[in-house]
Amino acid sequence: MSSIFGRNFRVSIFGESHGKAIGVVLDGLPSGIRLNMEFIEQEMARRRPGKNPLSTLRSESDSFEILSGYFNEATTGTPLCAIIFNSDCASDDYAPMKSLLRPGHADYTGFVKYGGFNDYRGGGHFSGRLTAPLVFAGAVAKQALQMDNILVGSHVKSICHVEDESFDSANIDENTLKELRNLAIPVLNRDAGEKMAQCILDAKNDRDSVGGVIETAVLNLQPVLGSPFFDSMESCLAHILFSIPAVKGVEFGEGFNITKMRGSKANDAFIIDENKIKTATNYNGGILGGITNGMPVVFRVAIKPTPSIGIQQQTVDFLKNQETTISVKGRHDPCIVTRAVPVVEAAAAIVILDLILERYGEAWTNWKN
Repeated sequence: MSSIFGRNFRVSIFGESHGKAIGVVLDGLPSGIRLNMEFIEQEMARRRPGKNPLSTLRSESDSFEILSGYFNEATTGTPLCAIIFNSDCASDDYAPMKSLLRPGHADYTGFVKYGGFNDYRGGGHFSGRLTAPLVFAGAVAKQALQMDNILVGSHVKSICHVEDESFDSANIDENTLKELRNLAIPVLNRDAGEKMAQCILDAKNDRDSVGGVIETAVLNLQPVLGSPFFDSMESCLAHILFSIPAVKGVEFGEGFNITKMRGSKANDAFIIDENKIKTATNYNGGILGGITNGMPVVFRVAIKPTPSIGIQQQTVDFLKNQETTISVKGRHDPCIVTRAVPVVEAAAAIVILDLILERYGEAWTNWKN
């Protein structure tokens, strides 16, 4: 089992959904990074459950405690460890279902892989609850990236069939990305946000769920990060993005839509703007040959509908070895897309910092301080 990501900036997550606590260890984090605790709390609050009628009723504060690697308001360079205590578990909801395989969940694969020793309560280590420590890690990484004016931001591109506008990928405004952080449903078109909220509530009232797409942009990257083939920027981002529970698709730039273009349009023409080499368009998402080209890195992730729903579904009781039905009880999100936005951003920030440290080493922070 591997719950560790990265080669230079290594992120290790631990814990279970209904265990005493979940947490993260950050290894390879350079010393001297000034951490704004309020910013980290804000990032955690964006993902936190129980905030409004659009999310689960499970109420967790997601308060964190840093155990090591932080002193006098800055990172020390030694492993930074933080824990988040679980306080609102309703484990009894899962006892009647412990032998029933919930459709869309890892109950069956987890049971087979770990010989029945896996913690089935709330999905255990497979749970989206484990994205909380990932957001903590991303909040730390974001603050390191801010020293180089690198900014990560996202909006909800769609919920089910409701679509928001797309980023103008060649001209993304920093203030727009910052403002999106303050919206319950971060969208470019507020009318689309209202329709998305209604779509989620409709699914909730039907005891069902919906999924959607998140579009993310990373600004102010130098044209140096990533390598050809196996360590391309796309490869590294896709690796961690597909590690997020419920992510079922990733595309960069125009993604699958680029197949409908001719090469004469799909190619991003080079121009000089204020004495800098740029491209007039950004259909390739800021990456060429696996390396950032200085344009915004733009990608989208597809999030599947929450698998825990109240509608009766067909399943198997693996202890009795017979077919049966299940209606999942408990407190679940009718849509996890909005809460997944800071998780996707965190994942991107972790990769970017890892690749920066690979190129420049830990001394990079000394140059920026």
